[in-house]
Amino acid sequence: MKAATISQLKKELNLLSKEELLQACLTLSKYKKENKELLTYLLFEKDNETDYINNIKIEVDDLFAQINTKSYFFIKKSVRKILRLIKKYAKYSKNKETETELLLYFCEQLKNFSPSIKSNVTLMNIYERQITLIEKNINAMHEDLQYDYQLELDNLK
Repeated sequence: MKAATISQLKKELNLLSKEELLQACLTLSKYKKENKELLTYLLFEKDNETDYINNIKIEVDDLFAQINTKSYFFIKKSVRKILRLIKKYAKYSKNKETETELLLYFCEQLKNFSPSIKSNVTLMNIYERQITLIEKNINAMHEDLQYDYQLELDNLK
């Protein structure tokens, strides 16, 4: 089955009644965890971005605390998992400030992580790629925000 385009879906959704639209959303949320998470963000978290960011930071703290530090292999796997989670949550928000703040927090946690990431090339590459992405996001923001985020970024470098 070939998926319809966004414009086709939009036209069809406009034709549905409120009850049919509600049923379609509920059906969609049953099939994938990501759909349910996105719907949760749109319904409950969208209006208060600060709380959303703080909840993600708490979750990231917990995940960093659970990392198995016996081997760099396990550290790398866990760090990638945390980064994937942050990217997914940032994608829900579609807000560059949210993504930048979460990535800054991730890099801060990674920099302060023990054992040091400096002795592992892969972890340093992950760190440096996120720094580059943060710089790119900062350059696309308003000047006032650029200054604030640039200060935080300079502390990480």
